[in-house]
Amino acid sequence: MVLLSSPPAPVTCRHLTVSEHRRPTSTSAIRRGFYRLQWGKDNKSSQLHTTHKRPSRLHPLYSPKSTGARNPTTMASAAAAAPDSGRAALLKAFDESRTGVRGLVESGVSTVPDLFVHPDPYASVPLAPPGVSIPVVDLSLPAPAAAAAAAAAARDWGFFYLVNHESLVPADYPAKVLTAVRAFHELPAPERATHYGRAMGGGVSYASNVDLFRSPAASWRDTIQLGFGPARPDTERIPPVCRSEILEWEAHTTAVARALMALLCEGLGLREAALEEASCLEGKVMVCHYYPVCPEPDRTMGLVPHTDPGVLTVLAQDGVGGLQVKHTNEDGESYWVDAKPVPGALVINVGDLLQIMSNDKYKSVEHRVVMNSCEEARVSVAVFFNPGKRGDSVFYGPLPELVFSENPPKYKSFTMSEFLGAFFKRDLASKALIEHFKL
Repeated sequence: MVLLSSPPAPVTCRHLTVSEHRRPTSTSAIRRGFYRLQWGKDNKSSQLHTTHKRPSRLHPLYSPKSTGARNPTTMASAAAAAPDSGRAALLKAFDESRTGVRGLVESGVSTVPDLFVHPDPYASVPLAPPGVSIPVVDLSLPAPAAAAAAAAAARDWGFFYLVNHESLVPADYPAKVLTAVRAFHELPAPERATHYGRAMGGGVSYASNVDLFRSPAASWRDTIQLGFGPARPDTERIPPVCRSEILEWEAHTTAVARALMALLCEGLGLREAALEEASCLEGKVMVCHYYPVCPEPDRTMGLVPHTDPGVLTVLAQDGVGGLQVKHTNEDGESYWVDAKPVPGALVINVGDLLQIMSNDKYKSVEHRVVMNSCEEARVSVAVFFNPGKRGDSVFYGPLPELVFSENPPKYKSFTMSEFLGAFFKRDLASKALIEHFKL
């Protein structure tokens, strides 16, 4: 039975259909069909989320005196045609507002500024046929059966739901951490702004778009990022409203990752502790994403298609939805599969490093977050597990036990410094990371 740990309240929303993804749509049609807010009179969040009201405070890119360069939408709409210096100035102004995408929504924008527009973001790969879903791994199964299920999911999909993990995760989690993260992102703008900054001072940062100044288009999300390993963060730098929940969730996800790494090692015919002995539990980064309500959901993205660079990712998501996984079936057909929220389930995915260490036995696949017509912001918390040993004499590559004459190494060995250097030189959507290390 799937653990039902305080499931999120039902959310009224829908994703765009295949035909809606592909057809040209006017702004007025978008507003009529894709974005209908239905706030009740007693809804305390309505003043923050509804975009047609006059803002209670002005965003630095917004000016009521002009419909020209100081309005964030008009100003940003000129960005595509402006020289790079003009776009850079707009990005700088947005970042220096210190309130992220949530601040844009609070300021009253009713269209998506062009800084955030992704040209035809949903047209390249179709959506999956009805009934297709990522696989499920049940931790209540006997260990050999659970290991076989985890290995098959990691090999064929790179993603799976993890259910019946109550021996590792208390009943009030992950709902408790998701609620706390939402509470931070929905603090008044001046309170959030005191935490804003791109530098990981004390191992903690709060900002919008980690690749804001490198990507061709910004995405519709804000993020708290925390480094939990190899060095621990300065806990006083974690916002008080979500501090205890974040610290507790890090401990719970570590227990989950330890159990999963043992199962995945067994699926490769390795000792259960092989990945843990390679320090793969010691490097940890947590990202607490907030995807605000969007006035034009088909013009932007919450998270562009990408693969995760690490070994393993443990994701908790609320009931809003939007995560999609790219799957290629046995006939070579690719499509996007909705990883819909399942009460009590965590979402697990293989990262680039595990694909490399498994010598392509497990695969790291693209995934994305699409915007939708929800009247509620989406919240998710992901923990990325990576090797913690970072010395120049410590090399990573295919595990030696998996390399032999019939299965030669497919990747060269590298240090974590080399790997992270390659990661940070590209924008999030780049697919060049694994290719960079292929033999």
